[in-house]
Amino acid sequence: MSRTPPSPRFQDVVEAVESLPPDDQALLVQIIRRRLLEQRRARLVEEVREARDAYRRGEFRRGTVDDLMKELEE
Repeated sequence: MSRTPPSPRFQDVVEAVESLPPDDQALLVQIIRRRLLEQRRARLVEEVREARDAYRRGEFRRGTVDDLMKELEE
């Protein structure tokens, strides 16, 4: 996976974080991790809601793992 170089703004943020005391840096890491977890949770809730809606509409298929693998190979 190739990544583009960080933007100057991103670099400014990194430098600002580096200027914080270690305890503040650790607190910031905790806050960011919590927010990322909340975002992933929200996405998962939305995906589950969409899957349930699709199930209610009959937009699903039953089958075995082998059936799924065959379909993916097509």
